[in-house]
Amino acid sequence: MVRVAIAALALVAHLAGVTRTSAGSHEPRSTHRFDDPERWAAVFDDPERDSWQKPEEVLRFLTVREGAAVADLGAGTGYFTVRLARAVGPAGKVYAVDIEPSLVRYIGERARRERLEQVVPVLAEPHDPKLPDSSLDLVLVCDTWHHIGDRVRYLGRLARALRPGGRVAVVDFREGELPVGPPPGEKLTRAEILSEFAEAGWTPAGEYGGLPFQYVLVFAPPR
Repeated sequence: MVRVAIAALALVAHLAGVTRTSAGSHEPRSTHRFDDPERWAAVFDDPERDSWQKPEEVLRFLTVREGAAVADLGAGTGYFTVRLARAVGPAGKVYAVDIEPSLVRYIGERARRERLEQVVPVLAEPHDPKLPDSSLDLVLVCDTWHHIGDRVRYLGRLARALRPGGRVAVVDFREGELPVGPPPGEKLTRAEILSEFAEAGWTPAGEYGGLPFQYVLVFAPPR
């Protein structure tokens, strides 16, 4: 089961992944539609993913508190969405953002099934997360940042969605060949992400090194 799940995750990353078209470019290479959420849920929400994704450790590092308003950008089938919802509790809010309509519908159904009324499914556009202004304490972007085009401009949209003191956290795969994640050529390195955020005027606000295959970078928007 582990090998099947890992192979499927690698395939998804390859099909849906994007790369720089040239050095310094912020554009995606390709996109892929996910029209069978039940199929991908078996991959994205495989319990064995927890052993390397370590979601509870990530949320503890990010100090997601009860009553907070957060966004799961690139929510997929809700792997982090449901965990964020439990962390913020009924008084909080979780915007589950994706550009795939079938996934957004799936998350809405999952939230109703699991009685997570604090989850708000959001059908975004490739260049617009469709988040309300000045509303969020945290935006979590897990395994998704390298899928976004025109990322420096996109950061302006995220900055508008944050409250004072709000942050963006990027979780993505390290360089080189790994048993999970996209091929090396389809990744954004830690240095490239730091450079993109710096170009947009953002400031590093923390880093977690406890994941075996991924970095976790936290940023504060321009003042």
